[in-house]
Amino acid sequence: MNKKFFITILCAAAAGAGSAYLISEFTTSEPETRIITQVTETPPKYTRVSEPQQNGSGFPDLTAAAESTVKAVVNIVKKEKVEVAGQGFYSNPFEELFGLMPRQYYDRQPSQEEERSSGGSGVIITPDGYIITNNHVSENASSLKVMLDDGRTFDAKLIGADPTTDIALLKIDATDLPTVPFGDSDKLRLGEWVLAVGNPYGLNSTITAGIVSAKGRDLNLTNNEMRIESFIQTDAAVNPGNSGGALVNTRGELVGINTVIASPTGSYAGYSFAVPTSIVQKVVMDLKEYGIVQRAMLGIRYLALTDAFLNTEEGKATGITEPGGLYIDSVEPGSAAEEAGIKAGDILVEFEGMPMHKTTELQEAMAKHRPNDKVNITVKRKGELKHFEVLLRNKAGEAKLLDKNSIDVKAVLGGTFAPISSKAKRSLRIDNGIQVTEVGNGLLKKSGIREGYIITHINGNPIKEVSDLDRLTDPIQSIDGLYPNGRYVSYSIIND
Repeated sequence: MNKKFFITILCAAAAGAGSAYLISEFTTSEPETRIITQVTETPPKYTRVSEPQQNGSGFPDLTAAAESTVKAVVNIVKKEKVEVAGQGFYSNPFEELFGLMPRQYYDRQPSQEEERSSGGSGVIITPDGYIITNNHVSENASSLKVMLDDGRTFDAKLIGADPTTDIALLKIDATDLPTVPFGDSDKLRLGEWVLAVGNPYGLNSTITAGIVSAKGRDLNLTNNEMRIESFIQTDAAVNPGNSGGALVNTRGELVGINTVIASPTGSYAGYSFAVPTSIVQKVVMDLKEYGIVQRAMLGIRYLALTDAFLNTEEGKATGITEPGGLYIDSVEPGSAAEEAGIKAGDILVEFEGMPMHKTTELQEAMAKHRPNDKVNITVKRKGELKHFEVLLRNKAGEAKLLDKNSIDVKAVLGGTFAPISSKAKRSLRIDNGIQVTEVGNGLLKKSGIREGYIITHINGNPIKEVSDLDRLTDPIQSIDGLYPNGRYVSYSIIND
């Protein structure tokens, strides 16, 4: 019998309400937005916990790691304002006045705003109150409260968040707090013992143990082309509420942030996943120093050369028969890769001296770098190895750090998008455009844009492909486009 597993976001409900996992833009203070519609035809070092001792059973003694970690893992309660569609029945008072049998009519009331609570976990990383958690734990929060292991409660401020890695950084006003030191997730070995610490189902300070089951898992949680997924898979029991909690090694060092589970029921069924600290550290340092994540870009589309891929029609078309490395399917014009001399058809075999076999390996390696960094890449071209020094660029195609006011356009829009076929473009008499396939929480919803809307321009820039959204960094001032019936609608965005 086949079993279908679902990925569950580990954000537990508090006060009986759940919370959804949505990719959205986070700012510490969001300005009031007015929409006009026009219709026309490296972290600090810490002292390491001593090496674990073996107990009589032959297993490592995990008590020292557990006792030191639990003090620095917090419970986070998020309050979120959500719109709830109203509905109800009413009777006709005029019929009652004239003695007629009162009848009830179904009436859909205007949507109302409710405040809901949900919970998760977080990890204190500095004595002055910086806390790591998941983006989905803190997103869309109207308020955040943090409860320490000793029972003290603090209001938390969101410093920044990164939906592409599902990491967020919070700050509370406190001093002399216990912390969890960073460990090196790259050195984790399959079968190594780890501890998961968090607050599942509101059960504060829960500790479970397991082993590292796999590394570099890509779960395809979102269709964001810039997502970075290279999860640590463990069999340590985690459940809703563990989101943002600590995954530590036997020395009590932080090696991951617990994020999701794979389960047919929504509860733990043997599979849990954590974002490795090799990714977390860079994201947190960027959020703390720059206010945004400085994402470095190569500008290539690549696929892992596995036996399975090589047996497909696309794989056979490459002319490659031996597996190994990453096949570069295309190189973006003006990108870092093109400027360095890398070409479509090359096979990327090494990045900074590290062999590349899986797409997640390159994602994780790139996540450690910033725009304007230089990296060494080795490719195989027609059987010969070629070495390149590549100057990495930002998503706007420039070899410099982004300004803190730069935005993630996809996250701000809050939706999912798909390309338009050439036939549809000809029918609508447009040269470019992408279609809104789903409207989430963001500017699309605020402006009243519906599913099916075709975005042709943002801030006057033509949008030909979904990837064009990733290259925009300026605040959105205008959106132009049309609906499939040919009705053109333009939106002017004014930020007060």
